[in-house]
Amino acid sequence: MISIVLTITFAILVSYKVFSLVLPSRYYPPSLQESAQETLYREPKASVQILVLGDIGHSPRMQNHALSISKNGGRVDVIGYEGILPNLQSIFLNYLIESSIHPGLRNNPLVTIIPLPQLPTFLIPFTIPFLVAAPLKVLWQVWTLFVALGYRTRPSRWLLVQNPPSIPTLLISIIICFIRQTHLIIDWHNLGWTILAGKKGVNHPYVTLSKYYEAILGRWAPTANFVVSETMRRELQSSPYNICSPIFTLYDRPTSDFQPITSTEKRIHFLEQLNETSKFAHDISLGNTKLIVSSTSWTPDENFEILLEALCNYASSPENLPSLLVIITGKGPQKQYYLDRISSLNLKSKLDDVTICTTWLSTENYATLLACADLGVCLHTSSSGLDLPMKVIDMFGAGLPVVGYKAYESWKELVIEGINGMGFVTSGELSGIIQELLKEKSGEKLAKLKAGALSEGKKRWDQEWDSVVARVIGVCD
Repeated sequence: MISIVLTITFAILVSYKVFSLVLPSRYYPPSLQESAQETLYREPKASVQILVLGDIGHSPRMQNHALSISKNGGRVDVIGYEGILPNLQSIFLNYLIESSIHPGLRNNPLVTIIPLPQLPTFLIPFTIPFLVAAPLKVLWQVWTLFVALGYRTRPSRWLLVQNPPSIPTLLISIIICFIRQTHLIIDWHNLGWTILAGKKGVNHPYVTLSKYYEAILGRWAPTANFVVSETMRRELQSSPYNICSPIFTLYDRPTSDFQPITSTEKRIHFLEQLNETSKFAHDISLGNTKLIVSSTSWTPDENFEILLEALCNYASSPENLPSLLVIITGKGPQKQYYLDRISSLNLKSKLDDVTICTTWLSTENYATLLACADLGVCLHTSSSGLDLPMKVIDMFGAGLPVVGYKAYESWKELVIEGINGMGFVTSGELSGIIQELLKEKSGEKLAKLKAGALSEGKKRWDQEWDSVVARVIGVCD
């Protein structure tokens, strides 16, 4: 009997030892007994894992976090996809979107990029039913996230998670933080269930499940939360979220990449060098042609048809208006559809004196183009009414006044009507605003908006981040 008990005890102890050995290693803060020199050698000011269950290059806010942490002496592991491949979402079935990770992350000794493996090709949507593909996709993500966070990265004091997506990100993050003794911070960019509701409908059972999953885990999981707007902060403090952990409003602000151009010579030089604007540069400099820039992801949640209809209305106006050069930047699945629409409208002479160009630019050229433009157009719509479009912030950083879709609650936190921009809901309203701003020879109304944009653009990311995040994660003195 004693030998059996000893055997069982030995087996339990061995099993426990093996189990403890295969678990992810834990984070241990620098010992208080270590000298300052030893602590500095062992650990930077802060160690942070940043999780993006999406394309890193299309997550500017999370990239900005990583840049700011490293700039302040912290170590960062950025976990996410390097590009969005066709097998990730049905919407991208026949389209590859390449990643454009900031060069400041690629060549930074304090930053490590941990790429997540893409979804297997046999799980491509439409090849198997959604009810089969969805859980298999989640299981694949659960495994790859657990391995990446637990074994492919060093233990860190903080795990900063982008939300959405919340499934399975929040659950895996909670488990990893428990095992590794890491503090969890959720950066709320939007509410994940509202995006799903736009595809499946509010009453779909999967949407209901997603909503309460996000609310319950968001309520008790994090050490702290960052949100992109005050409107979102209030929402998370109310039912069904009722989050009691600290919530800090961290507004997106333009980075140093986006700066206004005050020199006429520099503006003309850039317009002459860029392929899309070179043959219009002289007319733009004289004011005979106005330059409008819009950035889009060419997806259904940004209704590009509104802008097309507005430009057709502009072209058919009896008033004496300047011609337009409209440059649309971005990549996405509906791009070819709208290129065909533009060609059709041109053949029908619906866009007389309006030239539309589409392009994909580097960050440097895009930022300079914004600074050279007369007006920016934002077609962003919010599924929750709580988030704010990053593209508007970039435009303000370049001193570019904005006309944007305004039918969501948080819009007024970003754009002050008639001061730094104007809002619209319909194509008729957009056309009317463009005509109102561009028909004036004096340009007083547009100049007023530009002054407001320049003023708003003085609020920069570094100052915003230092006043909020740096104090939370402990990289400021």
